[in-house]
Amino acid sequence: MTILLIRLRLIGDVVFTTPAIRALRTRYPDARLLYLVESAAAPVVAHNPHLSAVIEVPHSRGWTRIKDDLRLARRLRAERCDLVVDFHGGPRSAWLAWASGARRRVGYDIQGRAWMYTDLVHRPRGLHPRHSVENQWDLLATVDAAFSGGADRTANRVEMMTRPATRASVDARLATYGLGPHDGNTPLIVLHVSAGNPFRRWPETAFADVAAGLVRQSSGRRVLITAGPSDRAAVQRVLSMAQGQAGDGAERIIDAQDFSLEDLRAVLDRSALFIGGDSGPLHIAATSDVPIVGLYGPTRPERSAPWRPPHLATASVDAGELPCRPCDQRVCAPGDFRCLTTIPSEAVRAAAERLLENGRF
Repeated sequence: MTILLIRLRLIGDVVFTTPAIRALRTRYPDARLLYLVESAAAPVVAHNPHLSAVIEVPHSRGWTRIKDDLRLARRLRAERCDLVVDFHGGPRSAWLAWASGARRRVGYDIQGRAWMYTDLVHRPRGLHPRHSVENQWDLLATVDAAFSGGADRTANRVEMMTRPATRASVDARLATYGLGPHDGNTPLIVLHVSAGNPFRRWPETAFADVAAGLVRQSSGRRVLITAGPSDRAAVQRVLSMAQGQAGDGAERIIDAQDFSLEDLRAVLDRSALFIGGDSGPLHIAATSDVPIVGLYGPTRPERSAPWRPPHLATASVDAGELPCRPCDQRVCAPGDFRCLTTIPSEAVRAAAERLLENGRF
């Protein structure tokens, strides 16, 4: 039996499919389990031991995309898939599911695309307070009644694997920051300061205030500032502001903008805390046991908080109730991104200090 899973992007959304990958492998131990994903998010599943193969798709546009997709359709047909599960639900993923020629194709009942599937799952319109992992699990329940009980945060947590070579490389780099292997006396804090769209970017001045405050509070701490490829300059701006406020702790606020996704995952196993908005790195952090402070603007924790065992320390900070929140992240109705700009840095620092105190850092 050959099963094809499709979730083209984004990083966090691909992370949200990993509980389903494990569950399918457990249910069908002898199946060929293929995963179709765009290159930018591929590191999330590249080394997943439950997958037989990962097929990377270029994020192309226009005529190039048409050519890429025709070529990809031929490859998928050659795989002779028995079952396709489309976790994505977009026009491209729906067409690729149909073009695979699989006898059974499971997807959401989205207008204009439902005809490309053989088995449909209702997805409520609008923004409902239900976690994305649970929404995707509905597809599995349609595949097999054995999944009808729903996903469990402990048995079906999100996961991302790293290679020994990556862990060794990260250990060597952390040593240059004065961090020995598993150095509990020098707590490491990862502060991710960017997001894929402006609706999830907390102000850089607020990030700088948090970074400076954390190193001023304890002389042992190191703060690594990271950002995604689309916003590398944010690290330099936050770094400059934070170091200017940190006094003697300035050198302990470190530029880590060039960590890859796999590097970041390895760093998190060495970290005492992760702080960041609702973006891919937050959900990569959820695949580790690191305590997390998540910042939520237009999204709500009920829908996209870290999906992992409840005993792992997690704090969610947001602006509270607003008439425009949550939103579809296409247009900011008030025009001032108040769901993010009104989250005080003091609240984030307080949440961070609580989690660090619980870990005695």
